Amino acid sequence: MEGIERVCILVNEPQDSWEGLRSTLGLLVENLWGACFFIDTTIELPAEKSEEEFQENLEMLDDLEGECYTNVKANADRFEFLEYLSLEEMVEKIKTYQIIVPF
Repeated sequence: MEGIERVCILVNEPQDSWEGLRSTLGLLVENLWGACFFIDTTIELPAEKSEEEFQENLEMLDDLEGECYTNVKANADRFEFLEYLSLEEMVEKIKTYQIIVPF
């Protein structure tokens, strides 16, 4: 993936919330610019994962200068470091990425 610097993960199924965020963290650890977009979905966590663990991952993503967006206001209200954007605003940001990974 030489020359690839910007990768985003698109999550649009509730059951993919945890793995989508974890995959975005993996991109950041590999020194890629990563972002996660939760589109038209409410965040749901696996039974063995807590909201606190999800929040910790969001905080880690923020510390690594990653980005995380949702167009569902309830998600942004529920989790710190998850930024609300309209779908139109998300599309404009997504266009700036070189690779888009639908999850």
